[in-house]
Amino acid sequence: MPWLFHIILAIHVGAGVVALTSFWGAVLTRKGGPAHRRWGFVFSAAIYTAASQALGMGALSLVWPLAMHPQLTDAVLYRGMFGTMMVYLGLLAISMTRYGLTMVTNRRNHPGNRHWSMLAVQGVTMLAAGICLAHGLYLLNRNGPVMEPILMVMVALLGFGTTITYFRYMLAVPASPRAYIPEHFKAMVATGIAGYTAFLSVGLIEMFPSHAFNPAIWAIPSIGGMAIIIHYLRQYRPAAKAQLAE
Repeated sequence: MPWLFHIILAIHVGAGVVALTSFWGAVLTRKGGPAHRRWGFVFSAAIYTAASQALGMGALSLVWPLAMHPQLTDAVLYRGMFGTMMVYLGLLAISMTRYGLTMVTNRRNHPGNRHWSMLAVQGVTMLAAGICLAHGLYLLNRNGPVMEPILMVMVALLGFGTTITYFRYMLAVPASPRAYIPEHFKAMVATGIAGYTAFLSVGLIEMFPSHAFNPAIWAIPSIGGMAIIIHYLRQYRPAAKAQLAE
């Protein structure tokens, strides 16, 4: 089955390159304008493609971890890293992208955000985060405080925080008619952060295996993404305050 893994990996990498490139097109163009929407469409389609391939690679790695990754030796450890965690991260990317797009689609219909399919996507992602957390804690107990299971625990906790935040907004009454705007760009930028983090981790495994799970390296996309989010939140807040004052 390694041949199937390599086919899926090639599609995943190709879609990932498109996503990482189009991300900046969406970030740098005027929000809500035609160019922004076009770049956003390309970015979302690429993320959905890459994430779906991640689910396939994760499933293969769960069943045959060493056959899919012959350079590795610990089947139990890497079944968790490249199986459980990859499936979970694929679901997380899909859920973040779906949430971000739905915020815009339902900008005048907040109850539509509570459609059963939206709630189901977030619920399945939260369940996957719980499985990833449990698997990470098991590996911590088995292998000791090595970086791989620590990383599994960290990203699982991130998924819990993300889905709880999404559930909270979907089930609450929006603070203003424009509340969907920060929800949209926070979710889409977070998806971009996930894409760049995955890119760095896979590249480091190939080029610098000893640094593949270095948390300092994994933190780089998060720091950059948070800077983008804070920048746009500052731009949004004056408009929101002005609207409330009218």
